[in-house]
Amino acid sequence: MADDQSEHSRQAANPSGRGPQTQIQDQQRGPDQQRSDTDSRRQRLRASPKRKRMVRFIVLALVVVGIIAAIPVWAYYSSRESTDDAQVDGHIVPISPRINGTVIEVLVNDNETVRAGQQLVLLDPADYKVALAEAEAALATAQANTIESQVNVPITNINTGSQINTSTTQVNSYEAAVSSAQQAVDTARARLGVSQAALAQAEANYAKAQKDLTRYQDLVSKDEISRQDFDAAVAAAAANQAQVDSAKAEITASQHSLDQAVAELNQSKAQLQTALVQRRLSVDIRPRQQAVTEARFKQAQAQVQQREADLNQAKLNVGYTIIRAPVDGVVSRKTAEPGMQVTPGQQIMALVPLDNIWVTANYKETQLKNVRVGQRVEISVDTYGGRKYRGHVDSIAAASGARFSLLPPENATGNYVKVVQRIPVKIILEPGENRDHSLRPGMSVEPTILLNSGTNNAY
Repeated sequence: MADDQSEHSRQAANPSGRGPQTQIQDQQRGPDQQRSDTDSRRQRLRASPKRKRMVRFIVLALVVVGIIAAIPVWAYYSSRESTDDAQVDGHIVPISPRINGTVIEVLVNDNETVRAGQQLVLLDPADYKVALAEAEAALATAQANTIESQVNVPITNINTGSQINTSTTQVNSYEAAVSSAQQAVDTARARLGVSQAALAQAEANYAKAQKDLTRYQDLVSKDEISRQDFDAAVAAAAANQAQVDSAKAEITASQHSLDQAVAELNQSKAQLQTALVQRRLSVDIRPRQQAVTEARFKQAQAQVQQREADLNQAKLNVGYTIIRAPVDGVVSRKTAEPGMQVTPGQQIMALVPLDNIWVTANYKETQLKNVRVGQRVEISVDTYGGRKYRGHVDSIAAASGARFSLLPPENATGNYVKVVQRIPVKIILEPGENRDHSLRPGMSVEPTILLNSGTNNAY
Protein backbone atom coordinates (compact mmCIF):
# COMPACT_ATOMS: atom_id res chain seq x y z
CA MET A 1 0.00 0.00 0.00
CA ALA A 2 2.87 2.34 0.82
CA ASP A 3 4.43 1.47 -2.53
CA ASP A 4 1.22 2.51 -4.37
CA GLN A 5 1.12 5.86 -2.54
CA SER A 6 4.75 6.62 -3.38
CA GLU A 7 4.02 5.70 -6.98
CA HIS A 8 1.04 8.12 -7.14
CA SER A 9 3.22 10.85 -5.61
CA ARG A 10 5.79 10.38 -8.33
CA GLN A 11 3.07 10.47 -10.96
CA ALA A 12 1.68 13.70 -9.54
CA ALA A 13 5.10 15.29 -9.63
CA ASN A 14 5.72 14.00 -13.10
CA PRO A 15 2.44 13.07 -14.76
CA SER A 16 4.15 11.79 -17.78
CA GLY A 17 6.29 9.48 -15.69
CA ARG A 18 9.31 10.43 -17.77
CA GLY A 19 12.59 12.10 -17.06
CA PRO A 20 13.76 15.57 -18.15
CA GLN A 21 15.63 14.21 -21.14
CA THR A 22 12.54 12.35 -22.31
CA GLN A 23 10.45 15.52 -21.92
CA ILE A 24 12.84 17.49 -24.14
CA GLN A 25 12.56 14.80 -26.76
CA ASP A 26 8.76 14.95 -26.50
CA GLN A 27 8.84 18.72 -27.09
CA GLN A 28 10.69 18.08 -30.32
CA ARG A 29 7.98 15.63 -31.49
CA GLY A 30 4.62 16.52 -32.93
CA PRO A 31 1.42 16.93 -30.93
CA ASP A 32 -0.09 13.72 -32.27
CA GLN A 33 2.97 11.72 -31.47
CA GLN A 34 3.08 13.11 -27.99
CA ARG A 35 -0.57 12.26 -27.34
CA SER A 36 0.03 8.71 -28.51
CA ASP A 37 3.00 8.31 -26.23
CA THR A 38 1.05 9.73 -23.33
CA ASP A 39 -1.76 7.26 -23.82
CA SER A 40 0.73 4.37 -23.92
CA ARG A 41 2.34 5.49 -20.72
CA ARG A 42 -1.01 5.79 -19.01
CA GLN A 43 -1.89 2.24 -20.01
CA ARG A 44 1.44 0.90 -18.70
CA LEU A 45 0.94 2.73 -15.42
CA ARG A 46 -2.50 1.16 -15.04
CA ALA A 47 -1.01 -2.37 -15.69
CA SER A 48 2.03 -1.91 -13.34
CA PRO A 49 0.34 -2.91 -9.98
CA LYS A 50 -0.94 -6.18 -11.45
CA ARG A 51 2.50 -7.02 -12.77
CA LYS A 52 4.12 -6.34 -9.39
CA ARG A 53 1.62 -8.54 -7.64
CA MET A 54 2.38 -11.28 -10.13
CA VAL A 55 6.12 -10.92 -9.54
CA ARG A 56 5.62 -11.09 -5.81
CA PHE A 57 3.55 -14.25 -6.14
CA ILE A 58 6.15 -15.88 -8.38
CA VAL A 59 8.98 -15.03 -5.98
CA LEU A 60 7.00 -16.34 -3.02
CA ALA A 61 6.19 -19.51 -4.93
CA LEU A 62 9.87 -19.99 -5.80
CA VAL A 63 10.83 -19.52 -2.13
CA VAL A 64 8.26 -22.08 -1.01
CA VAL A 65 9.39 -24.54 -3.68
CA GLY A 66 13.03 -23.98 -2.64
CA ILE A 67 12.20 -24.65 1.00
CA ILE A 68 10.24 -27.76 0.09
CA ALA A 69 13.12 -28.98 -2.09
CA ALA A 70 15.70 -28.16 0.62
CA ILE A 71 13.95 -30.20 3.31
CA PRO A 72 14.80 -33.64 1.83
CA VAL A 73 18.28 -32.39 0.96
CA TRP A 74 18.78 -31.24 4.53
CA ALA A 75 17.29 -34.47 5.86
CA TYR A 76 19.62 -36.45 3.59
CA TYR A 77 22.81 -34.71 4.64
CA SER A 78 21.86 -34.30 8.32
CA SER A 79 21.65 -38.10 8.65
CA ARG A 80 25.15 -38.62 7.27
CA GLU A 81 28.63 -37.85 8.50
CA SER A 82 31.51 -38.01 6.06
CA THR A 83 35.19 -37.08 6.01
CA ASP A 84 38.00 -37.14 3.51
CA ASP A 85 40.60 -37.64 6.28
CA ALA A 86 40.47 -41.43 6.06
CA GLN A 87 42.59 -44.23 4.69
CA VAL A 88 42.67 -47.98 4.38
CA ASP A 89 44.57 -49.69 7.20
CA GLY A 90 45.85 -53.22 7.64
CA HIS A 91 48.39 -55.35 9.40
CA ILE A 92 52.02 -55.19 8.36
CA VAL A 93 53.62 -58.48 9.42
CA PRO A 94 57.43 -58.22 9.73
CA ILE A 95 59.36 -61.33 8.69
CA SER A 96 62.59 -61.94 10.58
CA PRO A 97 64.72 -65.02 11.40
CA ARG A 98 64.66 -66.60 14.85
CA ILE A 99 68.29 -67.80 14.67
CA ASN A 100 71.63 -66.59 13.36
CA GLY A 101 72.51 -67.85 9.94
CA THR A 102 73.51 -67.28 6.34
CA VAL A 103 70.88 -66.89 3.63
CA ILE A 104 71.41 -69.51 0.91
CA GLU A 105 68.23 -68.95 -1.11
CA VAL A 106 65.39 -66.42 -1.36
CA LEU A 107 62.24 -68.03 -2.76
CA VAL A 108 59.95 -64.99 -3.24
CA ASN A 109 60.04 -61.52 -4.74
CA ASP A 110 58.44 -58.20 -3.90
CA ASN A 111 54.66 -57.92 -4.47
CA GLU A 112 54.32 -61.70 -4.74
CA THR A 113 51.27 -63.30 -3.15
CA VAL A 114 52.10 -66.10 -0.71
CA ARG A 115 50.13 -68.50 1.43
CA ALA A 116 50.53 -69.23 5.13
CA GLY A 117 53.27 -71.83 5.63
CA GLN A 118 54.90 -71.17 2.26
CA GLN A 119 58.73 -71.14 2.29
CA LEU A 120 60.19 -67.67 1.94
CA VAL A 121 63.91 -67.87 2.76
CA LEU A 122 66.34 -70.77 3.35
CA LEU A 123 69.25 -70.49 5.82
CA ASP A 124 72.34 -72.72 5.88
CA PRO A 125 71.39 -75.66 8.21
CA ALA A 126 74.83 -77.34 8.48
CA ASP A 127 75.80 -75.99 11.91
CA TYR A 128 72.38 -76.72 13.34
CA LYS A 129 72.38 -80.30 12.05
CA VAL A 130 75.69 -80.87 13.85
CA ALA A 131 74.16 -79.44 17.02
CA LEU A 132 71.20 -81.77 16.53
CA ALA A 133 73.49 -84.82 16.34
CA GLU A 134 75.30 -83.70 19.52
CA ALA A 135 71.97 -83.28 21.31
CA GLU A 136 70.88 -86.77 20.27
CA ALA A 137 74.16 -88.28 21.59
CA ALA A 138 73.87 -86.36 24.86
CA LEU A 139 70.30 -87.62 25.28
CA ALA A 140 71.40 -91.24 24.72
CA THR A 141 74.13 -90.84 27.37
CA ALA A 142 71.68 -89.32 29.85
CA GLN A 143 69.20 -92.14 29.24
CA ALA A 144 71.91 -94.74 29.89
CA ASN A 145 72.87 -93.00 33.14
CA THR A 146 69.23 -92.99 34.13
CA ILE A 147 68.92 -96.73 33.57
CA GLU A 148 72.04 -97.31 35.66
CA SER A 149 70.75 -95.09 38.45
CA GLN A 150 67.38 -96.80 38.34
CA VAL A 151 69.00 -100.22 38.72
CA ASN A 152 71.15 -98.96 41.61
CA VAL A 153 68.10 -98.02 43.66
CA PRO A 154 66.94 -101.61 44.45
CA ILE A 155 70.55 -102.82 44.64
CA THR A 156 71.26 -100.21 47.29
CA ASN A 157 68.15 -101.24 49.19
CA ILE A 158 69.26 -104.88 49.08
CA ASN A 159 72.83 -104.07 50.09
CA THR A 160 71.80 -101.89 53.01
CA GLY A 161 69.29 -104.53 54.13
CA SER A 162 71.96 -107.21 53.88
CA GLN A 163 74.38 -105.09 55.88
CA ILE A 164 71.78 -104.66 58.62
CA ASN A 165 71.07 -108.39 58.65
CA THR A 166 74.77 -109.18 58.78
CA SER A 167 75.29 -106.71 61.60
CA THR A 168 72.35 -108.20 63.48
CA THR A 169 73.75 -111.70 63.03
CA GLN A 170 77.15 -110.56 64.29
CA VAL A 171 75.54 -108.90 67.29
CA ASN A 172 73.68 -112.09 68.12
CA SER A 173 76.86 -114.14 67.67
CA TYR A 174 78.95 -111.83 69.84
CA GLU A 175 76.24 -111.75 72.48
CA ALA A 176 76.38 -115.57 72.59
CA ALA A 177 80.19 -115.41 72.75
CA VAL A 178 80.00 -112.92 75.62
CA SER A 179 77.59 -115.16 77.44
CA SER A 180 79.84 -118.20 76.84
CA ALA A 181 82.92 -116.25 77.91
CA GLN A 182 81.13 -115.09 81.03
CA GLN A 183 80.29 -118.70 81.87
CA ALA A 184 83.92 -119.66 81.30
CA VAL A 185 85.04 -116.87 83.64
CA ASP A 186 82.59 -118.01 86.28
CA THR A 187 83.78 -121.60 85.88
CA ALA A 188 87.42 -120.52 86.10
CA ARG A 189 86.71 -118.48 89.19
CA ALA A 190 84.94 -121.43 90.80
CA ARG A 191 87.82 -123.71 89.88
CA LEU A 192 90.25 -121.21 91.33
CA GLY A 193 88.25 -121.13 94.55
CA VAL A 194 88.30 -124.91 94.73
CA SER A 195 92.04 -124.93 94.11
CA GLN A 196 92.61 -122.34 96.75
CA ALA A 197 90.55 -124.37 99.24
CA ALA A 198 92.49 -127.50 98.30
CA LEU A 199 95.77 -125.60 98.77
CA ALA A 200 94.67 -124.44 102.20
CA GLN A 201 93.76 -127.99 103.18
CA ALA A 202 97.01 -129.34 101.76
CA GLU A 203 99.01 -126.73 103.60
CA ALA A 204 97.17 -127.54 106.83
CA ASN A 205 97.86 -131.23 106.31
CA TYR A 206 101.45 -130.45 105.46
CA ALA A 207 101.88 -128.35 108.63
CA LYS A 208 100.38 -131.13 110.73
CA ALA A 209 102.63 -133.67 109.03
CA GLN A 210 105.71 -131.52 109.72
CA LYS A 211 104.78 -131.23 113.37
CA ASP A 212 104.20 -134.99 113.56
CA LEU A 213 107.52 -135.58 111.83
CA THR A 214 109.34 -133.34 114.31
CA ARG A 215 107.71 -135.10 117.22
CA TYR A 216 108.44 -138.50 115.72
CA GLN A 217 112.07 -137.54 115.29
CA ASP A 218 112.37 -136.90 119.02
CA LEU A 219 110.58 -140.13 119.81
CA VAL A 220 112.57 -142.22 117.34
CA SER A 221 115.82 -140.88 118.74
CA LYS A 222 114.69 -142.12 122.17
CA ASP A 223 113.50 -145.35 120.67
CA GLU A 224 110.07 -144.67 122.02
CA ILE A 225 108.47 -145.43 118.66
CA SER A 226 109.41 -147.83 115.99
CA ARG A 227 111.35 -146.88 112.94
CA GLN A 228 108.42 -147.93 110.86
CA ASP A 229 106.15 -145.35 112.43
CA PHE A 230 108.80 -142.68 111.88
CA ASP A 231 109.11 -143.68 108.23
CA ALA A 232 105.33 -143.48 107.95
CA ALA A 233 105.43 -139.94 109.38
CA VAL A 234 108.19 -138.96 106.94
CA ALA A 235 106.16 -140.41 104.08
CA ALA A 236 103.04 -138.57 105.27
CA ALA A 237 104.97 -135.28 105.44
CA ALA A 238 106.32 -135.82 101.92
CA ALA A 239 102.82 -136.67 100.66
CA ASN A 240 101.41 -133.55 102.21
CA GLN A 241 104.23 -131.51 100.61
CA ALA A 242 103.32 -132.99 97.26
CA GLN A 243 99.66 -132.12 97.81
CA VAL A 244 100.63 -128.53 98.64
CA ASP A 245 102.72 -128.31 95.48
CA SER A 246 99.90 -129.85 93.46
CA ALA A 247 97.39 -127.42 94.95
CA LYS A 248 99.63 -124.48 94.12
CA ALA A 249 100.04 -125.75 90.58
CA GLU A 250 96.27 -126.16 90.34
CA ILE A 251 95.78 -122.58 91.58
CA THR A 252 98.26 -121.33 89.00
CA ALA A 253 96.45 -123.21 86.28
CA SER A 254 93.07 -122.03 87.53
CA GLN A 255 94.32 -118.44 87.66
CA HIS A 256 95.64 -118.76 84.13
CA SER A 257 92.34 -120.17 82.96
CA LEU A 258 90.52 -117.35 84.71
CA ASP A 259 92.77 -114.73 83.13
CA GLN A 260 92.26 -116.32 79.73
CA ALA A 261 88.49 -116.49 80.22
CA VAL A 262 88.41 -112.82 81.32
CA ALA A 263 90.44 -111.83 78.27
CA GLU A 264 88.08 -113.76 76.01
CA LEU A 265 85.12 -112.12 77.76
CA ASN A 266 86.58 -108.66 77.26
CA GLN A 267 87.32 -109.48 73.63
CA SER A 268 83.78 -110.75 73.09
CA LYS A 269 82.38 -107.62 74.73
CA ALA A 270 84.50 -105.42 72.48
CA GLN A 271 83.38 -107.35 69.42
CA LEU A 272 79.80 -107.04 70.61
CA GLN A 273 80.13 -103.26 70.96
CA THR A 274 81.67 -103.07 67.52
CA ALA A 275 78.81 -105.13 66.07
CA LEU A 276 76.24 -102.96 67.84
CA VAL A 277 77.86 -99.81 66.46
CA GLN A 278 78.00 -101.37 62.98
CA ARG A 279 74.34 -102.34 63.15
CA ARG A 280 73.34 -98.88 64.37
CA LEU A 281 75.35 -97.30 61.58
CA SER A 282 73.79 -99.64 59.05
CA VAL A 283 70.31 -98.76 60.30
CA ASP A 284 71.07 -95.04 60.32
CA ILE A 285 72.87 -94.99 56.98
CA ARG A 286 70.32 -97.10 55.12
CA PRO A 287 67.74 -94.31 54.54
CA ARG A 288 70.53 -91.90 53.67
CA GLN A 289 72.00 -94.28 51.13
CA GLN A 290 68.56 -94.90 49.72
CA ALA A 291 67.92 -91.15 49.57
CA VAL A 292 71.25 -90.55 47.85
CA THR A 293 70.60 -93.32 45.33
CA GLU A 294 67.07 -92.05 44.63
CA ALA A 295 68.41 -88.49 44.36
CA ARG A 296 70.96 -89.65 41.80
CA PHE A 297 68.16 -91.38 39.90
CA LYS A 298 66.03 -88.25 39.95
CA GLN A 299 69.05 -86.21 38.90
CA ALA A 300 69.57 -88.58 36.01
CA GLN A 301 65.91 -88.23 35.07
CA ALA A 302 66.22 -84.44 35.19
CA GLN A 303 69.31 -84.70 33.04
CA VAL A 304 67.31 -86.72 30.52
CA GLN A 305 64.62 -84.04 30.50
CA GLN A 306 67.28 -81.37 29.99
CA ARG A 307 68.80 -83.32 27.12
CA GLU A 308 65.36 -83.85 25.62
CA ALA A 309 64.76 -80.10 25.82
CA ASP A 310 68.15 -79.49 24.17
CA LEU A 311 67.24 -81.99 21.46
CA ASN A 312 63.88 -80.33 20.89
CA GLN A 313 65.58 -76.94 20.70
CA ALA A 314 68.09 -78.33 18.22
CA LYS A 315 65.23 -79.69 16.11
CA LEU A 316 63.49 -76.33 16.29
CA ASN A 317 66.68 -74.57 15.21
CA VAL A 318 66.95 -76.87 12.21
CA GLY A 319 63.34 -76.07 11.41
CA TYR A 320 64.03 -72.35 11.83
CA THR A 321 66.50 -72.50 8.94
CA ILE A 322 63.37 -72.49 6.73
CA ILE A 323 61.58 -69.15 7.15
CA ARG A 324 57.89 -69.55 6.32
CA ALA A 325 55.02 -67.14 5.84
CA PRO A 326 52.94 -66.88 9.05
CA VAL A 327 49.85 -65.63 7.20
CA ASP A 328 48.48 -65.19 3.70
CA GLY A 329 49.64 -61.93 2.21
CA VAL A 330 51.71 -59.99 -0.29
CA VAL A 331 55.50 -59.72 0.04
CA SER A 332 56.78 -56.17 0.50
CA ARG A 333 60.08 -54.46 1.36
CA LYS A 334 62.19 -57.54 0.72
CA THR A 335 65.82 -57.03 1.73
CA ALA A 336 67.01 -60.64 1.99
CA GLU A 337 69.66 -61.72 -0.52
CA PRO A 338 71.72 -64.94 -0.83
CA GLY A 339 74.90 -64.82 1.26
CA MET A 340 73.44 -62.30 3.69
CA GLN A 341 74.21 -62.80 7.38
CA VAL A 342 71.07 -62.45 9.48
CA THR A 343 70.42 -62.29 13.20
CA PRO A 344 67.30 -62.92 15.28
CA GLY A 345 64.82 -60.07 15.00
CA GLN A 346 66.40 -58.57 11.87
CA GLN A 347 63.59 -57.73 9.46
CA ILE A 348 64.26 -59.13 6.00
CA MET A 349 60.81 -58.55 4.44
CA ALA A 350 57.21 -57.79 5.33
CA LEU A 351 53.86 -59.41 4.55
CA VAL A 352 50.66 -57.45 4.04
CA PRO A 353 47.60 -59.68 4.60
CA LEU A 354 44.86 -58.28 2.36
CA ASP A 355 42.12 -60.46 3.83
CA ASN A 356 42.03 -58.42 7.03
CA ILE A 357 41.89 -54.71 6.30
CA TRP A 358 39.78 -51.88 7.64
CA VAL A 359 39.31 -48.14 7.30
CA THR A 360 40.52 -45.59 9.82
CA ALA A 361 38.49 -42.40 9.52
CA ASN A 362 39.63 -39.35 11.48
CA TYR A 363 36.35 -37.56 12.19
CA LYS A 364 36.15 -34.22 13.90
CA GLU A 365 34.97 -34.46 17.46
CA THR A 366 31.96 -32.33 16.55
CA GLN A 367 30.88 -35.00 14.05
CA LEU A 368 30.67 -37.85 16.56
CA LYS A 369 27.59 -36.71 18.47
CA ASN A 370 25.28 -39.25 16.83
CA VAL A 371 27.87 -41.83 15.74
CA ARG A 372 27.29 -45.27 17.25
CA VAL A 373 29.01 -48.64 16.97
CA GLY A 374 27.32 -50.82 14.36
CA GLN A 375 26.05 -48.03 12.10
CA ARG A 376 26.35 -48.74 8.38
CA VAL A 377 28.99 -46.94 6.35
CA GLU A 378 29.37 -46.21 2.65
CA ILE A 379 33.01 -46.00 1.59
CA SER A 380 34.11 -44.24 -1.57
CA VAL A 381 37.63 -45.07 -2.82
CA ASP A 382 39.54 -42.42 -4.77
CA THR A 383 41.64 -44.98 -6.62
CA TYR A 384 38.65 -46.62 -8.31
CA GLY A 385 36.75 -43.48 -9.26
CA GLY A 386 34.43 -43.40 -6.31
CA ARG A 387 33.62 -47.12 -6.19
CA LYS A 388 31.39 -47.78 -3.20
CA TYR A 389 32.13 -50.34 -0.49
CA ARG A 390 29.88 -51.31 2.39
CA GLY A 391 30.98 -51.48 6.00
CA HIS A 392 30.00 -50.65 9.56
CA VAL A 393 31.43 -48.76 12.51
CA ASP A 394 33.48 -51.20 14.59
CA SER A 395 34.82 -48.96 17.34
CA ILE A 396 35.77 -45.42 18.29
CA ALA A 397 39.25 -44.67 19.58
CA ALA A 398 39.73 -44.00 23.27
CA ALA A 399 41.71 -40.80 22.61
CA SER A 400 42.34 -38.31 19.84
CA GLY A 401 45.16 -38.84 17.41
CA ALA A 402 47.05 -35.91 18.87
CA ARG A 403 47.25 -37.67 22.23
CA PHE A 404 49.24 -40.49 20.67
CA SER A 405 51.67 -38.19 18.88
CA LEU A 406 55.32 -37.91 19.84
CA LEU A 407 54.72 -34.51 21.40
CA PRO A 408 51.11 -34.38 22.58
CA PRO A 409 49.63 -30.88 22.94
CA GLU A 410 49.82 -29.26 26.34
CA ASN A 411 46.89 -26.90 26.84
CA ALA A 412 47.97 -25.59 30.24
CA THR A 413 49.72 -22.58 28.67
CA GLY A 414 48.97 -18.89 28.43
CA ASN A 415 48.56 -18.85 24.64
CA TYR A 416 45.78 -21.37 24.15
CA VAL A 417 43.97 -21.67 20.85
CA LYS A 418 41.11 -24.10 20.69
CA VAL A 419 41.49 -26.57 17.81
CA VAL A 420 38.85 -29.09 16.87
CA GLN A 421 40.39 -32.50 17.48
CA ARG A 422 39.97 -35.56 15.31
CA ILE A 423 39.03 -38.94 16.78
CA PRO A 424 39.94 -42.12 14.84
CA VAL A 425 36.95 -44.32 14.01
CA LYS A 426 37.56 -47.91 12.94
CA ILE A 427 35.32 -49.09 10.10
CA ILE A 428 35.13 -52.77 9.17
CA LEU A 429 34.21 -53.87 5.66
CA GLU A 430 31.28 -56.19 5.25
CA PRO A 431 32.12 -59.81 4.29
CA GLY A 432 32.96 -60.20 0.63
CA GLU A 433 33.42 -56.49 -0.06
CA ASN A 434 37.16 -56.86 -0.71
CA ARG A 435 37.07 -60.31 -2.25
CA ASP A 436 39.24 -59.14 -5.17
CA HIS A 437 41.82 -57.62 -2.78
CA SER A 438 41.58 -54.32 -4.58
CA LEU A 439 41.92 -52.30 -1.39
CA ARG A 440 45.46 -51.79 -0.14
CA PRO A 441 46.59 -50.20 3.13
CA GLY A 442 47.28 -46.50 2.71
CA MET A 443 44.64 -45.80 0.03
CA SER A 444 42.64 -42.61 0.52
CA VAL A 445 38.92 -43.14 0.99
CA GLU A 446 35.88 -41.06 1.92
CA PRO A 447 33.57 -42.87 4.33
CA THR A 448 30.01 -41.73 5.00
CA ILE A 449 28.32 -42.94 8.19
CA LEU A 450 24.56 -43.45 7.91
CA LEU A 451 23.40 -42.10 11.27
CA ASN A 452 19.83 -43.43 10.88
CA SER A 453 20.96 -47.01 10.28
CA GLY A 454 20.61 -49.71 12.92
CA THR A 455 23.27 -50.20 15.61
CA ASN A 456 24.59 -53.35 17.19
CA ASN A 457 26.02 -51.73 20.31
CA ALA A 458 25.62 -48.34 21.90
CA TYR A 459 28.71 -46.18 22.03
